[in-house]
Amino acid sequence: MQHWDPVALECLAAIVESGGFEKAAQRLHVTQSAVSQRLRALEEQVGSVLVVRSRPLRPTRAGQLLLKHAQQLRLLRADLARDMQELAPHAAGSSAEASMAVAVNADSIATWALDAFTPLVRDGLPLEVITDDQDFTQEWLRSGAVLGCVTTLGQAIQGCQVLPLGAMRYVAVAAPDYAARHLPHGLQAHNFHQVPFLCFNRKDDMQAEFVARLLGLSRVVLQSLYLPNSEAQVRAVEAGWGVGVLPELLVRDRLTRGRLVDVAPGTMLSIDLYWHCWNLDSGLLRQLTQALQAGAKSTLEDNHS
Repeated sequence: MQHWDPVALECLAAIVESGGFEKAAQRLHVTQSAVSQRLRALEEQVGSVLVVRSRPLRPTRAGQLLLKHAQQLRLLRADLARDMQELAPHAAGSSAEASMAVAVNADSIATWALDAFTPLVRDGLPLEVITDDQDFTQEWLRSGAVLGCVTTLGQAIQGCQVLPLGAMRYVAVAAPDYAARHLPHGLQAHNFHQVPFLCFNRKDDMQAEFVARLLGLSRVVLQSLYLPNSEAQVRAVEAGWGVGVLPELLVRDRLTRGRLVDVAPGTMLSIDLYWHCWNLDSGLLRQLTQALQAGAKSTLEDNHS
């Protein structure tokens, strides 16, 4: 069985996560030459290039596999450190290197996931949250960069377990004066293409899906404005940028107070969310999974409702 040097693996992870050799050296408190030597030794052992020296720097497929292995070793060390701390509370030790990276869609962070994470972080969990579109967070898990993700994908990724979290409900909203000027009778087939829609990024097609379902169309093309932050999108819609298809949880209070109006009354888009994580026997991973399940259960709709 091949033995991989944990120091070299951590070096590879530092290079990929830091985005370069210089920052990796600073993080590991070694020289840049030492970082290059460790990576070169690991590449010679593997017999393959592990990092593409591009901008941005990225791991090769072999590099992704070893990065995932490095992340799993971190998780096991973090489990051991926590267990040892319980046995010897005054023992010296640090879990700073054992960051637990997860990929979560921005709407979940803005509505329910932050509250789910809070008790764990207060208890010392070294969490790193990576944000992406909910249809693409699983790619971070496939690459080995994170140990779990919240995604719309319901099918289990190889080597991982998948658990349903619930459904996020979306509504189409606009500022009252904007709606009165541009959509006096709401979103309709003759006017939807005349107003811009706020999108997270160019991968985000939820707005087109909402309009297509609302109007019974197979495909629509929208004007788009891109703003990769859920709370900022709400503020932009309030400021009259255009229409937002936003989580009902996030805009409920503004709708009640009349700061926003529903431009497609009676229509909601329901998006099922799932938690994928490595299939490992880890106490920390179980805690994280249980926290997300509890947070989602108290906030999201049932997947089958």
